Amino acid sequence: MDDPIIHGLPFMKMHGLGNDFVVLDARAHPVSVTPALAVALADRHRGVGFDQLAVIAPPTVGDAHLVFYNADGSESAACGNATRCIARFLMDETGQRDLHLTTDRGDLAAVDAGVRGTSVNMGHPQVAWREIPLARETDTLNLPIAGNPVATGMGNPHCTFFVEDVAEVDLARFGPAHECHPLFPQRTNVQVAQITGPDTIRMRVWERGVGVTLASGSSSCATAVAAARRGLTGRSVRIDLDGGSLDIAWRDDGVWMTGPTAHVFSATLTPAFLKGLSQ
Repeated sequence: MDDPIIHGLPFMKMHGLGNDFVVLDARAHPVSVTPALAVALADRHRGVGFDQLAVIAPPTVGDAHLVFYNADGSESAACGNATRCIARFLMDETGQRDLHLTTDRGDLAAVDAGVRGTSVNMGHPQVAWREIPLARETDTLNLPIAGNPVATGMGNPHCTFFVEDVAEVDLARFGPAHECHPLFPQRTNVQVAQITGPDTIRMRVWERGVGVTLASGSSSCATAVAAARRGLTGRSVRIDLDGGSLDIAWRDDGVWMTGPTAHVFSATLTPAFLKGLSQ
């Protein structure tokens, strides 16, 4: 590969419902992502800004392998909206209507949903305490935490609180107060969810290693699963987030997520920016 310190590093900016990503395409040439690079790129004042950084890597099997990083430089095995954004990019690039993607979460199928956007099967939810994981054996449907939340794994851990009014929750305080709860050894994403109608949920999210975001795909999947397990909804719901709406369907083959995506622009990180990270 051309040395990025000399020639710069191409990237794409994408978002799904305002849940935004920097995407690096490493299929043709390898890209070395360090925590320092991820943190610098995530800075909305001195970098580019993102909720997650995603890397498209060459596949061992299937069409592409995806790797995700949070804004604090930590890795995440799953990122639903980024997966949908990249799936749409790859479909537009190749003309394919379905894809086989791999992640540290596992193999994920993506399909063109037409006017509804792009659908990704995020796999089967993890509801056993060891799989999520939790620090000790616990009823994942009724956690021993004030507010009686539900724990769900979607390749990353989630803690969902069902509340009367999500607008009344100070998420900037509530989220970090629970992200590092000792019951979650890998920290957790935190959702507050309100049942607003038949199979309709209003949800807001604090993302692990990121903060308050306009949307989260894996959080939407986890919330839908939690609501269905509680008997609050059926297994197909609409999730209304701060940035828009997603359709979630918990089927026999996994949790399908459908919604719009946007490829905002493509650009190049300058050699000067990259050189500053190496000093």
